[in-house]
Amino acid sequence: MNVRRKWSAGTTVLLSVAFAAAFATPARAHVQYVTPGGDAVDPLGFLLSTLAEPVNAVLLAGGAGVGAVSLLAYLRVRPVRRDVLLLRELLAGYRDLLPWLLRLSVGLPLVGAGFAGYLFTPVFTPAEPTLVRLFGITVGFLLLFGFGTRLVASFGLAVYLAALAASPDLLLAFEYVPGFLAIALVGGGRPSADQVIARMAADDRTLYSRIDPFYRRVAVPVVARVDGFRQYVPLVLRAGMGVAFVYLGVVQKLANPGDSLAVVAKYDLTAVVPVDPALWVVGAGLTEMAVGFALLFGVFTRFFSGVAFLLLTTTLFGLPDDPVVAHISVFGLVSALLVTGAGPFSFDAWAAREVPDAVPNPLDESPSTAD
Repeated sequence: MNVRRKWSAGTTVLLSVAFAAAFATPARAHVQYVTPGGDAVDPLGFLLSTLAEPVNAVLLAGGAGVGAVSLLAYLRVRPVRRDVLLLRELLAGYRDLLPWLLRLSVGLPLVGAGFAGYLFTPVFTPAEPTLVRLFGITVGFLLLFGFGTRLVASFGLAVYLAALAASPDLLLAFEYVPGFLAIALVGGGRPSADQVIARMAADDRTLYSRIDPFYRRVAVPVVARVDGFRQYVPLVLRAGMGVAFVYLGVVQKLANPGDSLAVVAKYDLTAVVPVDPALWVVGAGLTEMAVGFALLFGVFTRFFSGVAFLLLTTTLFGLPDDPVVAHISVFGLVSALLVTGAGPFSFDAWAAREVPDAVPNPLDESPSTAD
């Protein structure tokens, strides 16, 4: 694949994700899962009044400044260089299990959604949930088993996009877009039913290879066409998850402060960190924005993936009545970024060219399999 085609493919991915985010209709936050909402609050007035408080302004500016200076200082000094390189090598060593991780990340929450009767997110429960249950359980289990993986993932993505056009609330589960796309690109991997079938069908000495009607006619040509785009899996994941986190911070926190204030009050979060409740909301929104933009542009991707994982752990598992199963997809896809790193078209890729001992993209050497 030449340079022009690579840039074209990367630009298409970024524009597709940006288009979906730009035309998103604001919806209430994940706080919907744990509270019916709060009083209506003017977002701009709330933000300005929060920043007008000197203590709030100092804490926010100080936190941002310390974070920025720390990252710049690390780039300059790199005090734990060997540790970071070894950690990256160890994480990249799991690249052969990436398809399995992706399938678990999407398949498990889909099965949970199917049994619970909602479509992708608990805020979208149709009046007649039979088809929703059938979809979630069937697609989820097929992904878990890795059977017809690329076809099933493509079907799941089509259903999500069609449902999104009917209900903007499904933007709360936007992580399914990069999840389905990544699975469609990498296939079932191992362990999966697709791998078993492919190995049986590829061996001319087996009886199965003589009766399988799809492997050579369908699977092999599809893999040949798709395989060149596997290198963009990190781009798909971080672009999609970046948009999801920016959406959480901007639309669901800063644009709906009343709902977030209700969560702060319900769980008495000011007793955990004794600051102004408004600072809780603004700080959480700005933090999610920062993580989202870092992932979107591939800046210290593994580090900010770890930050995202920590945020999810402390916020979701700290809320006793939050439906954690609905967030397995976010946990899994953030974990996948720890394995893949930033990939192409990223700050990290640019920085790696300046560092002789940088670890290569984990997907560059991934073997191709007709799954």
